[in-house]
Amino acid sequence: MAAAMVEMDGSIMEGGGQILRVSAALSCINGASIRINKIRAGRGTPGLRYSFPKSIPQHLSGLELVRDICCGNLEGGSVGSTEVTLTPGKIKAGKHTADPQTAGSVGLLLQVSLPCALYADGPSELCLKGGTNADMAPQIDYTIKVFKPIVEKFGVHFNCDLRMRGYYPKGGGEVVAKISPVSELSPVNMTERGTISKIYGRSFVAGVLPYKLAKDMATTATRVIRREIKDLYINIQTLQEKDMACGSGNGIIIIAESSTGCIFAGSALGKKGVYPDKVGFEAAEMLLRNIRHNGCVDEFLQDQLILFMALANGISRIRTGPVTLHTKTAIHVAEQLTQAKFTVTKADDENASNDTYIIECQGVGVTNPHF
Repeated sequence: MAAAMVEMDGSIMEGGGQILRVSAALSCINGASIRINKIRAGRGTPGLRYSFPKSIPQHLSGLELVRDICCGNLEGGSVGSTEVTLTPGKIKAGKHTADPQTAGSVGLLLQVSLPCALYADGPSELCLKGGTNADMAPQIDYTIKVFKPIVEKFGVHFNCDLRMRGYYPKGGGEVVAKISPVSELSPVNMTERGTISKIYGRSFVAGVLPYKLAKDMATTATRVIRREIKDLYINIQTLQEKDMACGSGNGIIIIAESSTGCIFAGSALGKKGVYPDKVGFEAAEMLLRNIRHNGCVDEFLQDQLILFMALANGISRIRTGPVTLHTKTAIHVAEQLTQAKFTVTKADDENASNDTYIIECQGVGVTNPHF
């Protein structure tokens, strides 16, 4: 029997799209109707907005995808809406497509839909279109190289086929994710960082931009990292994308792996008028910042794991750096919509810094009724 309607304030804490994503996914999985009001009240243009004519707002596209996956009903799903109601039905396997028709983030579409598909009655195939390397969102390379191997520790299994890269403003990218259902998620214990054992990445240009930009970004990034990490070979590939990219863009992502299987990343995208060495410097500094705190996940992964910790059957513990507002928001929403209980404490071992924390969660152990 479905639970009663749950009300969620979309203006709390981070006040952005993450509240929509976590709330919608948990509503779908729990089978409980949810009404989210004051949507994106923390943003300059509140509500479900788009950037270009004839496009679908990115967040609305994600909500419609969840609605389709769970055969549900979505009220208030229109441009400018500050309140939506999602009434979920049964989660069904099959093929689903989401296309915001702009450079809306493919990674964020996967964030909201992947957890839902885990509780379907069979394998799911999600065709996600838009921006694969978009600002203010995880690059698809991050999703594949960092998020995917870590979330698999919970028992998640999915493939991510990158068919076309898409850049701002047109988008045009396409990713196909094939997701296997789970009976339930397993808890994780990521509290030992170990030593950094490998650093690699990709520096790219697409469209009409010159190859030299990729080389300059990689050279600067390598130089910055070597100031602190001198004993590792840094392998940043430089690439010029032509056939596999829609539009023009440039950027870099650098990944570090530890001896215990922890993965961190730093990334940046180029913009008009921004020198490539600044882009490379930003990505390198981001990576180093996330290595210095001696945690096991970086600042961009910690909030993405909260939902999986809440759903898992048992106690999960994750060592992190400073707890971000996105993470605090995800914890708040997860505790509101499930019986999961989180605690955040400062790490006090000999390897901890002032910025090292342990996030612990007693998960609720949601089971897939189809198993």
